[in-house]
Amino acid sequence: MQGGNLKHFASVHDEISYVCFEHSGMSLIKQLAGETAIYGVSTILPRILHYAVFTIYLTKRVFANEQGQYGIYADLYAYAALLLILFTYRLDTAYFRFGHSGAEEKTVFSTGVLTLLSTSFVFVLFLIFTQNSIANVLRYPGEGHYVVYFALIIGLDALSALPFARLRLTNQARKFAIIRILSVIINLALVFFFLELCPRLLDAGYTQISNIYDPTRKLDLLFVSNLVASLVVFLLLSPQLRFVKIKRFSRKVLVRMLHYLLPLIVVGLAGVFNQSFAVPLIKYLLPVGDVSAEMGIYAAAAKLAILMNLFTVAFNYAAEPFFFKQSVKDTARDTYAQVGKAFAMVASTVLLAILLYLDLIQYMIGANYRSGLSIVPILLVAYWFLGMYYNLSVWYKITDKTKYGAAFSLVGVALTLLVTIVLIRDHGKEALAWAALACYVSMTLLAYIYGRKHYPVPYPLKRIFFYLFLALGIYFLHTSITSEIVSMPIRLTWSTVLLLVYLGAIYLLEKKQLKEWIQS
Repeated sequence: MQGGNLKHFASVHDEISYVCFEHSGMSLIKQLAGETAIYGVSTILPRILHYAVFTIYLTKRVFANEQGQYGIYADLYAYAALLLILFTYRLDTAYFRFGHSGAEEKTVFSTGVLTLLSTSFVFVLFLIFTQNSIANVLRYPGEGHYVVYFALIIGLDALSALPFARLRLTNQARKFAIIRILSVIINLALVFFFLELCPRLLDAGYTQISNIYDPTRKLDLLFVSNLVASLVVFLLLSPQLRFVKIKRFSRKVLVRMLHYLLPLIVVGLAGVFNQSFAVPLIKYLLPVGDVSAEMGIYAAAAKLAILMNLFTVAFNYAAEPFFFKQSVKDTARDTYAQVGKAFAMVASTVLLAILLYLDLIQYMIGANYRSGLSIVPILLVAYWFLGMYYNLSVWYKITDKTKYGAAFSLVGVALTLLVTIVLIRDHGKEALAWAALACYVSMTLLAYIYGRKHYPVPYPLKRIFFYLFLALGIYFLHTSITSEIVSMPIRLTWSTVLLLVYLGAIYLLEKKQLKEWIQS
């Protein structure tokens, strides 16, 4: 709505009437913030729990002196993320696009689930029958069982994708959160059972435990734990499958969905490559040194930037269906502009907080992994731009111009490879962090430039980038102040003072806006 005219807006749960755009816009931001908080709990909390075990626990205890083992672990999960895109071929996004109409939702859901069921079965069988050949290509000869584990894990996760998407689209965020958190709890419980309880039982004379526990195959035990958790998640989501009916399968709907999402498959594959393939690139491109150890060091250090990445992931979980729902409204563009500003404000604060307290946060990984800390500031800025890209690229999804998303992502992949190849010989693993930054900056610029042409949104760019540059300026001030300070308490005190200065600056600049958001 424009010009202050009275309009009716559909909220997530019911119809609410607003008297002006400012009030409606604030309420929509509040709605998105609430959903981001719920999805944040279900996305960030499990990943923090996962982080606590699979980064802190693994790097400080299980693989404290085996960086190579942790490198293999990170390497295989990078490939798993890529395969998950191939298994699901972004049908969850197509479901959001075509299933938000109540009349078509059941047809779209049934068509998508039945399609995934068929293709996942074929993909899983293919991976199982070619396990040894794939293991050789990955440079893990004799470890074909790794491929089998991930074939089953990814197959189950693919079949869970649309039921999870349906929970999001039908606003069952709490159920979504419960299942997500429960899956991680099960995973963690099994990891502790295998890696902590089983050795103690074996030492106590319970020799039968050796049937399920082999201290030389710790990676296998980690993968089995994940497999069981994925199976439980699928079973918990299976009630959603009662809405699937074979008679609702529509070839016409499937063709529409595939036409829409084929470019998004490219987007997804490129996105996973840009976000997760630093470790495999180290394996194939690093010219010298213990490559497996370097993989592990990079993967562990990169996890210190996890909070920024988790924030952008939680935001994207809530924002994707939210953006589609707002796209039919007259005030959609103004709402998108406000969301972009709100994201930049919070993301810049998260970025600065991690940088200021990095002296303390570094102890979350083992001492043998801290040589990679130099990549953390670079990756934090890269993830900030990734979050802005999620905002600025919404136009190509809601206008069905997904080919642009594919093109932007391919440009990102090309830059990732180019920067890595050029810099890795002289800068080692740090080249991958610079490559990520170049990738996301370029994608953000392209999304904005082409968005101005096809779907202009009045983003307050000066204020958005002011938040980022102010945060970086305060960080550089912090490094100059604390460079000669050895005392940790004094360093952390300075960090707290500077963070409060930043928050105070935001409050002074956005006092009116913040009050409107809170009071809406």
